Amino acid sequence: QTQLVESGGGLVKPGGSLTLSCTASGLELLYYGIAWFRQAPGKEREGISCVNKTHGITIYAQSLRGRFAISRDNAKNAVVLQMNNLKPEDTGVYYCARNQYKSSWCPKSDREYGFWGQGTQVTVSS
Repeated sequence: QTQLVESGGGLVKPGGSLTLSCTASGLELLYYGIAWFRQAPGKEREGISCVNKTHGITIYAQSLRGRFAISRDNAKNAVVLQMNNLKPEDTGVYYCARNQYKSSWCPKSDREYGFWGQGTQVTVSS
């Protein structure tokens, strides 16, 4: 069964860091544009950033630039989201997704994704 699986979420204090990992079964992530998203309680899901096949990055949430960084670890068939200096407003469920075109690039819009993982909870609280 082809699926995306997020991991690495948890409870962290403000100012702390977490590293989220998106891995896949039945799918080699290195061939696709893969993005991270998040959904805070009571809010719409928002795109964070995407990494393409050649490690090029598209940032959807400019406000997170400098604190969040996406990267690939092809040896582990994973796409990683490094999150630093976390704030309570970063609390939410974090998802990874493949673009709906099944292509190696990153769409300009974070609306163009069609294959999702189940998400991992991140809670930032003292």
